Amino acid sequence: MGNPLRVLHAVVNMNRGGAETLIMNLYRNVDRSKIQFDFLTCKEGIFDKEILEMGGRIHRIPYVTEIGHTAYVKKLNHFFQKHSTYQIIHSHMDKMSGLVLQAAKKAAIPVRIAHSHNTQSEGGLAQKLYKWYVGNKINLSATHLYACSDAAAKWLFNERSKETYVLKNGIECEKYQFSLDVRSRVRNELRLGSESLVIGHIGRFNHQKNHLFLLEVFMDLLKVVPHAILVLAGDGKLRTKIEEKIKEYELEDHVKLLGVREDIHMLLQAFDLFVFPSLHEGLPVTLIEAQGSGLPCIISNSITKEADMGAGLVQYLSLDDKSVWIEAIYNTVLKKSPREIAESALDQNGYNIRKTAEFTQISYLALGGRLFEDVNGLHPNL
Repeated sequence: MGNPLRVLHAVVNMNRGGAETLIMNLYRNVDRSKIQFDFLTCKEGIFDKEILEMGGRIHRIPYVTEIGHTAYVKKLNHFFQKHSTYQIIHSHMDKMSGLVLQAAKKAAIPVRIAHSHNTQSEGGLAQKLYKWYVGNKINLSATHLYACSDAAAKWLFNERSKETYVLKNGIECEKYQFSLDVRSRVRNELRLGSESLVIGHIGRFNHQKNHLFLLEVFMDLLKVVPHAILVLAGDGKLRTKIEEKIKEYELEDHVKLLGVREDIHMLLQAFDLFVFPSLHEGLPVTLIEAQGSGLPCIISNSITKEADMGAGLVQYLSLDDKSVWIEAIYNTVLKKSPREIAESALDQNGYNIRKTAEFTQISYLALGGRLFEDVNGLHPNL
C-alpha cells in the first residue's frame, strides 16, 4: 500500500472555531491510510496535539499582522517553493486565501481550493480594504471553490459563486444525542442548580459574535427570570471588555466564563437554550451541534436560513429590538420541549459528518490523481 495523499490545510491556527471544527471532524472520519491532513498555520492551537497524534504535520509561519504584507508574501512564497510536492492546498482563510493560493499557484501546486466560511470581513475600514484587495486574488488563483453556505459563496467568490460546492459543516451525530445522565453530570460539575435556567453561547469573543448585545438582553431577562444563568464558552480579544461589562451590569453571580472547551458535545446537554445573536456568519457549526442535541436556538436573522435543519428548534430574531429576544427566551422556557431529535434530521439535511467525510475523501483522491474510476457528477469542478 502506498503513502497516503497529503492535503495541506491553510488556517490561522487550529483552535476551536467553525472552520477548524469542520476540518477536525473531517480528519477524524477520513481513512487516514489514504488521506492525511497537514497544516500551514501561524499560531499554536488546541488541536495541534491531536493533529500530530493522527499523523498530521504542522508548518508555521508568522501571520501578516505580525510581519506586514511584504514579509508575509515572501514567507508564503518561500514555503510553497520548499514544499512544492503538495498536490492539494485547501485554504480556509476567507479573503486572505488570495495570498495563500497566489503563492501556491507560483509554486505550481496543481489543486488550489478556496473555502468560504463567512459572509463578511472583520475589522475597520483599512482592514476591510486590505482584505478586499487580497481577496480579489482568489478567483485568479483558485482551481476549486468550496463554501459552508450559498451566502458564504456569494460573498467570497462573487461571479464565480455558481461554481462553488457547498460542503455542509457536518457533525458526529451520535455524540450530540441528548442524555439526562450527561446533563446532570455536567450541571453538577459547573455548579448549576437543577432549577436554574441555563442559557448557553459558544463562540469566539470577537465583535462578530455580539456578546455585548447578549449581555444586555440577559441583564433585562433576569428581571423576569431571576434564576437564569448565562454560560459563555470561548475566548478572544474582547474577553477583557466582556468581563468589564459583566461587572458593570452586576452579573458576576449569573454569568460563567468557561474559556475554550473541548467537550462542547457534553456542555450542550447542560443548556436549556442556545442564544446566538451574531452580526454575520457563514454557517456556524455550533448551531448544527446545538440542534443535534435537541436544543432550542434563538438566533439573529442575519444568519443564513440554511442553518435551520427544519426540526422546529430555531427562531430568527432581529437585532433591532432587545425586548423580542427577552420575550422569545421566556416563551421558549415555558414550552419545555423534549430534547430528542432524530439522527435522520441531520442526515436529511446533509449534516452527518460521515457522509461529508466520505465525499471529501473521494474528491481529494480524485483531484490528487489517486482515484481512477468514473467520478462524473461527484463535484462540479472535477
